[in-house]
Amino acid sequence: MPVSAPSRARVSFSGFELDLASRELHAGGRTVALPPKVFEILRTLVERPGEVVTRDELRTRLWSANTFVEFDDSLNHTINRLRQILGDSSDDPQFIETLPRYGYRFIPAVETMPELGRRHVFPSPAIVGVALLAVAAVLLAFYFSRWRNRLSNHAVEAPIQSLAVLPLSNLSGDPRQDYFADGMTDALITALAKVRTVKVISRTSVMRFKDVKKPLPEVAQALGVNGILEGSVQRSGDRVRITVQLVRAPGDTHLWAESYERNTRDLLTLQGEIAQAVAREIRATLTPEESTHLSRSRPVNPEAYEAYLKGQSHWYRLSREHLDTALEYFELARDKDPTCALAYVGINNVWAMRRDGGFMPPRQTLPKSKAAIAKALQLDDTLAEAHIALANTLVYDDHDGVLAEQEFRRGIELNPNSADGHFMYSDFLISMKRTEEWNAEIHRTLELDPFNPFFQCFYGWQLVYLGRYDEAITKLQKVLATEPDFSSAHMGLWGAYYKKGMYAEALAEARKFFAVLGYHEVEEALRRGYAVGGYTRAMHMGAEALAARSRRTYVPAVRVARLYAHAGNNEEVLHWLQKAYDQRETPLMHLGVAWDWDLLRTDPRFQDLLRRMNIP
Repeated sequence: MPVSAPSRARVSFSGFELDLASRELHAGGRTVALPPKVFEILRTLVERPGEVVTRDELRTRLWSANTFVEFDDSLNHTINRLRQILGDSSDDPQFIETLPRYGYRFIPAVETMPELGRRHVFPSPAIVGVALLAVAAVLLAFYFSRWRNRLSNHAVEAPIQSLAVLPLSNLSGDPRQDYFADGMTDALITALAKVRTVKVISRTSVMRFKDVKKPLPEVAQALGVNGILEGSVQRSGDRVRITVQLVRAPGDTHLWAESYERNTRDLLTLQGEIAQAVAREIRATLTPEESTHLSRSRPVNPEAYEAYLKGQSHWYRLSREHLDTALEYFELARDKDPTCALAYVGINNVWAMRRDGGFMPPRQTLPKSKAAIAKALQLDDTLAEAHIALANTLVYDDHDGVLAEQEFRRGIELNPNSADGHFMYSDFLISMKRTEEWNAEIHRTLELDPFNPFFQCFYGWQLVYLGRYDEAITKLQKVLATEPDFSSAHMGLWGAYYKKGMYAEALAEARKFFAVLGYHEVEEALRRGYAVGGYTRAMHMGAEALAARSRRTYVPAVRVARLYAHAGNNEEVLHWLQKAYDQRETPLMHLGVAWDWDLLRTDPRFQDLLRRMNIP
């Protein structure tokens, strides 16, 4: 019976056949549809086997003059992709030889299979048999040569399920533009974090690797990820160029690179565009809601967005002075663009930190936080940070755990990789004595932000709540090894030592806690009291010194109550706890589990306070 001869032109080399019409590569019964750039480069090379094809020739032929693609990164990525398809290696090339910084040479001999019209061919049985044996031999050799490669690369080809966005390099040459590069890093992390099928490491942990020259596989192992996104930012006037590349970390394999140039008005849209491109490359599944969020076009006021980024750079430093400066920038962003929801989130963050850090009475800060959160959500109900912030105010001010939990869950739904969201929800859960759910949330937090000292510290606190004192001591000492002036870590150790009956060690940590806060008269009172009458006397004298300070300036009442509790003076404890309740001080959320109040558990007045706060 006659068979049809091919009607399309093909070229063959080393067991491969390239179909020039369908852009498909055939080998051993396998067909690969080549991406456009990969096909064009392969076609260019096979047209001139044994000759050097320069990089400039490829640029002219395949990249248009007005494209925003970064040519070098894109060409390198395309060549690497082609090598992977061919089973080639740059170290021992069998197909594509690289002439560094100049061009490429195609090594194998190439045979053209001419385009033919439809005709009938009647091969003899003998010829068919010989041909089949020859084909079988070629296919056997082909598969054997690639069998080991496929086995050795099996782990490398595992899908990317965890990702770290390393700090983008500032290519402007101006260190004053670092805030902008860091802001773009934050924005990319936030955009990618909305993809629930991928673990995305939070900002605090990746910033640890800013300007650190370590091999990417080592960085990835430290962060617990198998994918790395790195790149650079260059800003000139109202134009911004962002170049990113995706690397499979275990084998340090370059997967994808692209460069984008946009007007500063389009930065939020660009961040979603990059996140979508990365999601496609790692084959992440996007829900319809995630796709909508990432593809939404959101032009911004450039002056407002720049002010917001400057505010963020100061807010992350958390000192009183930096918080003041951050608020000025966030308010400037709001004034430049009253519809900038992020500006209102920033304003809330400052007031919340002033509250939680004990800088100002919560009765003054909570109304400002609530107003900023409400405005942010009115402008953009998809901001996970705003929902999580609202949950906190519902806990601290309204004592409404039911609505708070709804907001925590909504925030985490919108940003499943929010370490802040998982941590704050975990803190709520342990306060409600829901320890099994707490355990899942706190460990998710530590996976997403493994080097964040704040989360490590308060995990230590939570271990003290659970009576796991030795674990807590180990955790908190590790925090202090890198952050020796972290006051909350000293407080956590104070509590752990106190519960273990190690009063000398507890006193030492209490003194360090107040010294870091700058309450030197309290530190001195603790020292004198211990010398006179031991731990109980030290706590009593410290409480009196702190109460005296509170008459001159704002001091969180719960700090005075804590000292009186350790001194065993329950009447004073209840007096100061009532003041803390009236002020809506945030540590009261932990009344049901915190170590300081164990001697008060059966007091009806203490139980009434728990009831009013809706704490189990």
